[in-house]
Amino acid sequence: MNFAHALAAAQSHGLERLDAQLLLLHALGRAESDRAWLLAHDADPLAADTYAAFAALCTRRATGEPLAYIVGHKEFFGLDLRVDRRVLVPRPETETLVEWALETMEERASAIDLGTGSGAIALALKHARPQARVEAVDESGPALELARENARRLALDVRFAAGSWLAHTEDRYDLIVSNPPYVVDDDPHLAALQHEPLSALQAGPDGLRAIREIVGQAPHHLRRDGWLMLEHGWHQAESVRGLLRAAGLRDVASRCDLAGIERCSGGRWLELG
Repeated sequence: MNFAHALAAAQSHGLERLDAQLLLLHALGRAESDRAWLLAHDADPLAADTYAAFAALCTRRATGEPLAYIVGHKEFFGLDLRVDRRVLVPRPETETLVEWALETMEERASAIDLGTGSGAIALALKHARPQARVEAVDESGPALELARENARRLALDVRFAAGSWLAHTEDRYDLIVSNPPYVVDDDPHLAALQHEPLSALQAGPDGLRAIREIVGQAPHHLRRDGWLMLEHGWHQAESVRGLLRAAGLRDVASRCDLAGIERCSGGRWLELG
């Protein structure tokens, strides 16, 4: 059994070629960036114990477990984040939300990330705006534990707190940002997400329960000209814009991800106090 045979066996059981390569590198104890090395050594023999470990990893992936959980980390906005079953795997489309947020953030702005999970959004903002005051909140203790671990490992000074959205604080912010749950409770796609925490996905019969709560709280916690920005589902942009306008926010707009889908919506608070 050599590297090429092991990869072919994995693909014959339905694994994507890239996934198989990354899992083999993980079993070999090598970095994901070593794919070229793997291809150059495809005729190298694979030790029996390493193949057994690789096969076990492939079985986990074949059952739908996210690759990030198996290898223990995920890249997001240039940061290497540790992830596991305590949190959702950060998605590339959420980078659209971070990019928009950074357009509005001055160097010493104050920002809070609601439902932070792995800390992905908050840590990306702090990394890009090191002088900003960045906070993050989650009602899941295990998720906060992992987010704090990511912050320590990346040496990023983000303040974490336990709570439900903005209920834990009286402060006001220049930016409130969130990737909240927005999947309808009976969405058939949830079956494919069985390995991830459902509490971070499901949001009632229309998927807007969490977004309504955040929009209702936000005006009491925004400074003048402060922004609220929310990620949402592919079909929810119009509804979210309506909620934002009804709450008194102005300049309401949506942003598309790289696939051209309206992925996040936001608005600006113009009132004083």
